Amino acid sequence: METADDFLLELKPRLDTLVERYERPAFIADDPISVPHGFDDPRDQEVIGFYAALLAWGRRSVILKKAAELAERMDYRPYAFVRDFNAERAGARLAGFTHRTFQPQDVLALTGALSHVIHAHGSLEGAFAAHLPNDAPDIGPAIQGFSDTVLQHAQLPRLRKHVARPSTKSACKRLAMYCRWMVRPGPVDLGLWTAIRPAQLVLPLDVHTGRQARKLGLLLRTQDDWRAAQALTARCRALDPGDPCRYDFALFGLGAYDDQPSK
Repeated sequence: METADDFLLELKPRLDTLVERYERPAFIADDPISVPHGFDDPRDQEVIGFYAALLAWGRRSVILKKAAELAERMDYRPYAFVRDFNAERAGARLAGFTHRTFQPQDVLALTGALSHVIHAHGSLEGAFAAHLPNDAPDIGPAIQGFSDTVLQHAQLPRLRKHVARPSTKSACKRLAMYCRWMVRPGPVDLGLWTAIRPAQLVLPLDVHTGRQARKLGLLLRTQDDWRAAQALTARCRALDPGDPCRYDFALFGLGAYDDQPSK
C-alpha cells in the first residue's frame, strides 16, 4: 500500500522538472514581479513591489499597465513618495487612479499608512518581521500584524477588502506572493529580505493554484482559505523543507500553460 511519503517521493521529480522550467529570468517579463525588477534601489523595489502585489488580480496586461501608471504617478521614486507622504500632494498625484475596486481613496489611505509603517520600522521588512516570533512556523503572524497595523493607520474600513488577514480566513494570496518576492533568492524572486526565512513562506493560493494542487493530490481541503494555504505549504515543505514556495512555479506552470508534470 502506497503511503503519503511514497506519494510525495514519486511526485517530487516531476514537480522539480516544472520548477526548473519556469523559475527562469524569462518568467519575469509577463509577471507582476517585473514591476519591482524595473527599479535599481532595493527600497524602491520593496515599496513598488507591495503595490504591484496588491494590484495583482485580473488580466496580467492590465495589472502591469496599472502598476506602471502608479509608478509614474510616484515620479518613479516610490520609496521617497511614500516616506515623504504629504496628503495634499499625494492626493493630487493619485487622483483618478483606479484598478477594478481599488479606488483613489484606497491608494491614498494605503500610502499614508505605509508612510507611518516606514517611519516606525524603517522598512516594510521591519514591519513584517516585528510581528513574527522567532519560532513561528510560517509568516501568518507577520501578515496578520502588518495588515492590522496598516488598517489601523489607514482608518478606511473599505481598505479591509484589499489588505488581507489570516484571521478573516483569507488565503492572503497577494501578501504571501509579495513575501515570496522579497524573501526568496533569484533568478525570479528578489531576495531582498533577511529577517524572514524561505522556510517560513506560505504558498500563494488562489483558485487556479488550488485547482492544480487538488488534481495532484497535494491539497484535500475544498476551500481556498488560509488553512488550505498552510496545508498545501506543509505538503510542499515535505518536498523541500527549506524552500517550499519553489513549488509555486510548478503549480503556476500547470495552471497557466496546461502543462503536464510527466512531460
